[in-house]
Amino acid sequence: MIKITITNLEGGVELMGEPSRTLLQIIQEHRLDWMHACGAKGRCTTCKVVIEEGEEHLSLPTGSERRFQSSGALTTGERLTCQSKAKGNLKVRVPRESMLPHVNYSD
Repeated sequence: MIKITITNLEGGVELMGEPSRTLLQIIQEHRLDWMHACGAKGRCTTCKVVIEEGEEHLSLPTGSERRFQSSGALTTGERLTCQSKAKGNLKVRVPRESMLPHVNYSD
């Protein structure tokens, strides 16, 4: 099991999940609302997350992520939750542009 800590969601939320699942799947398994406009197909960047710690534990960027990185839609330290899998613990935060209006964030 891996632990994902979302530092700015409701004052800090810790999720446990299987490394075979994407970050978005783990988030959804815990019944948290998370923006993903394209339905988790890697066609947009609305599900992106900022990696604060543990980036070395993430899977390599997918083709979708590499395209968004080359266009500047994903910057250093940002990944798509629908594409990324973790092999170890992570600390992440929700970027302002991906925040949902009905969810409580600490920043």
